[in-house]
Amino acid sequence: MTRYAGGIVDAHHHFWEPSLGRNPWLLPEAAIPFRYGSYESIKRDYLPSDLLSDAAGYRIVGTVTMETEWDSTDPVGEMRHMSGIAERFGLPNAAVAAATLNDPAVDETLEQLAGIALVRGVRHKPGQAASAALASQTATLLTDPRWQAGYALLAKHGLDFELQTAWWHLGDALLLAQRHPETPMIINHTALPSDRSREGIQGWAAALTAIAAAPNVSIKISGIGLAGVPWSAENNREIVERTAEIFGPERIMFASNFPVDGLTGSYDDIMGGFVTIADGWSPAEQRAAFLSNAVRIYRLDDGLLSA
Repeated sequence: MTRYAGGIVDAHHHFWEPSLGRNPWLLPEAAIPFRYGSYESIKRDYLPSDLLSDAAGYRIVGTVTMETEWDSTDPVGEMRHMSGIAERFGLPNAAVAAATLNDPAVDETLEQLAGIALVRGVRHKPGQAASAALASQTATLLTDPRWQAGYALLAKHGLDFELQTAWWHLGDALLLAQRHPETPMIINHTALPSDRSREGIQGWAAALTAIAAAPNVSIKISGIGLAGVPWSAENNREIVERTAEIFGPERIMFASNFPVDGLTGSYDDIMGGFVTIADGWSPAEQRAAFLSNAVRIYRLDDGLLSA
């Protein structure tokens, strides 16, 4: 048993400044339906200094920040703003932008995003059914021809795709990944395994097993908190271990999803929980999940591997 104490690339978090008024869902009066319930406590600026403070005791050598549902009419502006944060603080090392893939002007948007050195990929949430039982009755953007045409442009611009949808839509995502093997697809938040019943976990694991057959798909173990349940290794061990077993040590990345998952536990609860769960893994497997996979997948500076 070896507790990991090496460098960490936090592969999914958010930096934002709601004080600028560019994030509608984080405005003081906003109250959207949210999977963790009330989110009033995260309606505040969250910058690299805040993340590093929350992560005290962990050797954060790099980070990858995710789009923040900034003003949807200005996705390039968000990434220019994020580049400014990187210049000010030295973090993040890479960013994922928002892009509306079914927008007629998406090709131009992708071209501009690809021209920003910090950007590695894009996210456009395709939507999801409320439950697995309703999945067959709910069309998402994954099957929309115009959206698919936008997705097909990603390879042209050298951009990855970040997929955030519930596991019951991974069948459609697999078809997309197979149709575009040149485009890396990165599943966010472990495909949202919120149903922890035996039937729910079995369905989730089966969906992950199917999409893991596509070699261009990797997955981030993040965002697995449960509303109203304090984050613990005990509650999340099966999700982490089964994900690692299904995808293998070279296609998983640990990430905090801070400050959002701060609604379910402290940084130490979450990243420390991952460290605890990975105690029995080999040093090479631990290093891959906490550090080297993110460096490779997000094309970060190899110097982070020895930072």
